[in-house]
Amino acid sequence: MRHPPLTTPGPGPVFTPMATTASCVGFVLIGALQALYGPAIPALREDFGLSPSTAGLALSAHFVGGVAGVLLFDRLYGRIGNRRILAASYLLMATGAAGFALAPNWPTALTAALLAGLGFGGIDYGLNQLFAVGFGHRSAAMLNILNAHFGIGAILGPALIGAVGADHYPAIFLAFAVANLPLLLCLKGVREKAPNPTETPATTTPLTRSLTSILTVFVALYVLHVGIEAGVGGWEPTHLETVGYGAGIAATATSVYWLMMTVGRFLVAPLALRFSAPTIITVSCAGMTACLLLAAVPDLAPYAYAGVGLFIAPIFPTGLPWLHRAAPGAARAGALVIAASMIGGVAAGPSLGKVIEWSDIKAVPLLLAATSAACLTATLWLIRATRTANTHP
Repeated sequence: MRHPPLTTPGPGPVFTPMATTASCVGFVLIGALQALYGPAIPALREDFGLSPSTAGLALSAHFVGGVAGVLLFDRLYGRIGNRRILAASYLLMATGAAGFALAPNWPTALTAALLAGLGFGGIDYGLNQLFAVGFGHRSAAMLNILNAHFGIGAILGPALIGAVGADHYPAIFLAFAVANLPLLLCLKGVREKAPNPTETPATTTPLTRSLTSILTVFVALYVLHVGIEAGVGGWEPTHLETVGYGAGIAATATSVYWLMMTVGRFLVAPLALRFSAPTIITVSCAGMTACLLLAAVPDLAPYAYAGVGLFIAPIFPTGLPWLHRAAPGAARAGALVIAASMIGGVAAGPSLGKVIEWSDIKAVPLLLAATSAACLTATLWLIRATRTANTHP
């Protein structure tokens, strides 16, 4: 099934090939930045004399900045040029990373992490938004490729700290800051004013539900599935060790989970040219639910978690073009779901931890399976709510 174009004809492409490549590199960098804080915690604790929970505030500050960046740059989107928005985001992220590396005390380091997160949010929102409206029926495929590069960065970041040692985290953050700067030269290949999604009654008008209800369910889908993503990443090692696996195997299996998420986005890119976003997301939610149920079986758990990574991979990037078609009149829809996804990632760890306190660590996959079933229910509701009057080849 081919997708109808998302955009009105415009004067040239939104991205040149060079700018498209640079955008993918940008996503490698934001994936690496998000993943650098965790492995640096032992050195941060030693350098600043921090407790584990206080050291963990660096990632929290990053996410708070990320949500603020999404909302701030959404306000600027369409008012100032795309190049200026992206340039400001790269500069903020580079400045924040350099500040974190050179911070003389912990409050300064947290402020720098917040600043880096602000730029992170602008890049995450800005490029996702532009890719969602800039490639016509290929937008879902291109978004999967873009977000797959985030996964590459998330894998490379911890590997780099592991290779050079956590004590050298300042040098890594500084190198990361410098790596942002060449991307500024590629922004001339981004169209200054991107087209907006057009509302065509035959292709985008929801027939049976209000726009508010559709947006609410999209937000729920994004919060829940990112909560699952973060929940598996955070609790898979503990669950595997609890059911009898060694720490090394548990850590390796968790790395494979993240790797499969990256691979899944590359694999689904050609499928997104043939199948609709609702079809892909329905299969993804069903497969994710089945794998989480299988993860409750100890002998299958490591393989099942890898399957979760594969199935969850397309949901975030594939859902954005669907959102733009389903709610073309909602100017803030993209920002809303991206900000919600970040909030879902922040809330997943403590929320799941509290539920586990009431039950048992062995219940982790079943708790996540129930959440995944809610994602499937939300997807099926959205399909009914956004069903169009005509079918399209």
